[in-house]
Parts: sequence; C-alpha cells; structure tokens
Amino acid sequence: MRILLSRAGAPRQFRGVRVPIPWVLLLSLVTIGSVGWLGARKCDFLTPPTAAQLAAFREKIELSLKRPPHVANVVAAPAVVVAPPVSPPLEEPKPTMILGDFSTPPTLREYCDLAQKGAGHLIDLAVLLEVEGEIQRALLAWERVLDTGKPDPAQINTACAAIKRLRPTLPDWHPTRTKPIALTLHAGTSSKTTQPLTLALTEIAHELERASAGLLQITPAVSVGRVKGIPTKPTSVAVWLTGPLKSSASTAMLTFPLKSTKTLREDLLTTLLALTRSHLVCATTHAPPPSMDHEQKPLDALYSQITRLNWLELGASLNRPEKKNE
Repeated sequence: MRILLSRAGAPRQFRGVRVPIPWVLLLSLVTIGSVGWLGARKCDFLTPPTAAQLAAFREKIELSLKRPPHVANVVAAPAVVVAPPVSPPLEEPKPTMILGDFSTPPTLREYCDLAQKGAGHLIDLAVLLEVEGEIQRALLAWERVLDTGKPDPAQINTACAAIKRLRPTLPDWHPTRTKPIALTLHAGTSSKTTQPLTLALTEIAHELERASAGLLQITPAVSVGRVKGIPTKPTSVAVWLTGPLKSSASTAMLTFPLKSTKTLREDLLTTLLALTRSHLVCATTHAPPPSMDHEQKPLDALYSQITRLNWLELGASLNRPEKKNE
C-alpha cells in the first residue's frame, strides 16, 4: 500500500492495479520467446561445422584450459621404453687378513708361506702390520714382497722404499743370540794398488755386516799378483766371497778394470752386488734381488734390495763344504 499526498497535503490511501494471472503468463512467454528469437535468429543448427571451424573451436578450448607451464604447447612425443639401470657388479669381499701370532717371536722366514698369494697380498699385510705397530713383522712382510712375492717394477719400488724407511728404526737381527756367520771377502790385484784396495775392501766389509743386520761377519783378504812385463791395460781387480775355511764353498769370481782409485769403492760395491745377486740365483729357491737402477747407488741397493733372509742364505751356502767334481 502506498501513501500519496493529495493536493491539499493530506494523505490518502492508494490501491495498486492488479494484473490478471493469464496476462502475466502471456507476457512471460512473450519475453522468453523474444530473447530466444533475437539470440538465435542468425544461428544455423542444421548445417554441420566445417573442418576449419572445428579446428578453431578446439584451439579456443585448449587455450582456455589451465596447463602447467612446462607442458604448454608441447607436442606429445612417442613413448620411449627406458631400460632399467644396470647396477655395477658387486665387489668380492677381501678375505680376512691373518696377521699371525704376536705372542711368539717371528723368524726371518716369517710369511714365506704366503708367497702363493702374490706381492699385492704381502703389501696389504705389511701396511696393516705397520698400522698395528708391529714394525719388525711389517719389515719382514715387505722383505717377502721382494724374495717370494714375484713383484712387478712398481711393487719393487714400493717395497724397497719401505725397507729403506724401516730398517734404520730396528736393531740388528739376533733373536736367538747366535753368532754371526763368518765369510771372507777376497780381492786380487797387482802390487801397486794393494794399499787403496785394502782400505776400500775393509770399509766395504763393515758395510756388508751392517747391510746384513749383523747376520754376517766379513773378513777382508787382499791377494797380490805379479804382472810380467810392462802392463798395457788398466789393472784388473778380482772379487769373490768364500766361507772361513779353505774347504768352504765359493762364489764365482768377477773382475773389473781399475781406472782410478777415486772410483774404486763404487766399483767394488757394484761388482759385489752383482756377485751376490748371481750367487743367490743359484744357491736359493727364492727370487733373486732386483736389478739395480742406473740412478741408484750400489750401497743403497745392498741395504734395501737384498733382504735379511737373502744374507742368511748367502752365508749358509758359503759355509758348506765345497762340492768337488768326481
């Protein structure tokens, strides 16, 4: 009900016009029909859409869809079958290293029974023994690399460096307090070189005793020969080793020309190293000491390349009676 003002200003009651229901329905239908006819009068519902229209419609729909940025506008590639990654072969676990019985003192032949396992196994053993603080046993394992392990050149260098590093830290080898093995270091030359040869041979005899870790006791002996006529060639020096007795065995005899007394000591050491090596090849079943490097000094090779077991076997072989040909 609306309240209207009369011309005089006094309110009066107004009643709204009432529309009949049939007219309301008719007007609603006319409104709906008019809107539908106006919106669809230009549309063709009977003719199918062309291919271009369908493509445009698909493109519009695809653009309206929300896609992740990394896959937008990406043409699907054919599926590729990816083979599962091949896992690397499993490494065989290393066998447990047997360090030996530390409660008993070792012998010079310690770890010889491991020769069939090769130089690599002996090197691992020596390193582990050093870690455990068993330096004497570690040195024995390093020596087994040389005389029983059949090492390659790199393993020889590794073992020699370790022996040279450990030997000065240990005392001479006297576990059973036995006397050293007596040997005689012989050298023969002419009378004019007797004095320098005697001095050099005495020094080298002491060096051999120290190199053998006290296993050998070396006595030098110089023999003087006569030279007939006027010598036309440099004086030769002959070197060999024997046991202490006349009936003892002997090594071969090696000679070298004496060009200068300044090089006499080095020439003696080089000849003695070759003499020892050649004798050990024939007298023992172990591998001979490695050949000396050209840049290596012969005295260093006597300390690091010839093991204490080699020196022991050298002395034992020369203290046997010499075999006589029947």
